[in-house]
Amino acid sequence: MKPVLVGLLLAVAIYAGGFALDQHLRTQRGPWEVTFTTAPSGAPAILVNQKKLNIANLKIVFLGETATNVRRTVVFDFPQKPAPFGKVKFEDLTYLPGTVTFDFFGHEIELLPRTLYINRKAHPWISNEAITLSTADKPAALPEPKPKAWRR
Repeated sequence: MKPVLVGLLLAVAIYAGGFALDQHLRTQRGPWEVTFTTAPSGAPAILVNQKKLNIANLKIVFLGETATNVRRTVVFDFPQKPAPFGKVKFEDLTYLPGTVTFDFFGHEIELLPRTLYINRKAHPWISNEAITLSTADKPAALPEPKPKAWRR
């Protein structure tokens, strides 16, 4: 009976330690912090921050667009948080900061730890940079996938 109890306690200890380690690895770098705001011109804008990646105050302004009630910071630490404007198209927050993809007025903005994608083009992370996007910068719309018929 004693060897079985020792084995059971050892298995529980290994499981608990592995779970705690995995939780630490998932959250150690912290989430994306996106502040939805307006530029001095009144155009909607976002400020992107990620402390562990040394990304601070990267600003993206959407010229020619309008949004209301926009001054709010959203911390993307768990899925399905609503954005004050635009749409969250995709998010994988398994290991933070993860990936978050937005659709802002037809512009596709993707936050990845290694690089920023703006309208499907890679852009290096540069803190305190201001990027201005106009309606002419919008990418061509991708076709919606067609549902496949079920085979019997």
